[in-house]
Amino acid sequence: MKVLHVSVGRARATRIDDRSVMTAIGKAAVAGPVAVGPLGLAGDEQADPSVHGGPSKAVYAYPSEHLAFWRTVRAQAQVALWDEPVPPGLLGENLLLQGLVESDLYIGDRLVLPGCVLAVSEPRYPCFKFNAAMGFKKAAKLMVQSGYCGSYLAVLEPGQVQAGDPIRLEPGPRELSILELFRARARA
Repeated sequence: MKVLHVSVGRARATRIDDRSVMTAIGKAAVAGPVAVGPLGLAGDEQADPSVHGGPSKAVYAYPSEHLAFWRTVRAQAQVALWDEPVPPGLLGENLLLQGLVESDLYIGDRLVLPGCVLAVSEPRYPCFKFNAAMGFKKAAKLMVQSGYCGSYLAVLEPGQVQAGDPIRLEPGPRELSILELFRARARA
C-alpha cells in the first residue's frame, strides 16, 4: 500500500451547465513533500466547504485500482481516447493510493505514513461538478452505481506526505466500511 500521487488545486470560477461556479475538483500532481495540516494539504482549497473540507474531510484519497474503469467510461462517452490515462487529480483526489479500495477501509481506520497519520472518516459523494470534471453527464451516477467513491480522511498527526510514501493500515473498530456507508447513503 502506498501513495502514487499527491495533488492539490485552488478554487476557480468555471462554467458548468451555463453558469459560473467555483470549483477546485481538477487538481494537479505535485512533486516532493507537501505539508499536511488539520485542514488538509498546503496549496489545496475546496470551493464549497459545506460538502468538502473541514477537519473530517481534510484530505480526499482515491484508489488507483478504479482508474481503468474511469478511462473506459470516459472513452465510451467520447471525452477521451481508449488509451488516454486519467490524470492525477482529475477526480478531485489529493492522494492517489495503491492497494486500498473502499471495501478494505472502515470508518476509524488509521493510515500511518512516514510523515503523518490520517483517519478514514467518510465516503465522498459526487455532485454535478464531478460530471463536469469527467466530461460527461452520467459520471456521478456511475460513481454511485460502481461504489468507486474514494474516502475522506481526517488528519490525526500533521506532517507531510509525498508520492512513494508507504502506508500502514491500522484497523479501527471495523464496524462500517466506506463502501457500506456509501451504498447506504446513496439509497436514502
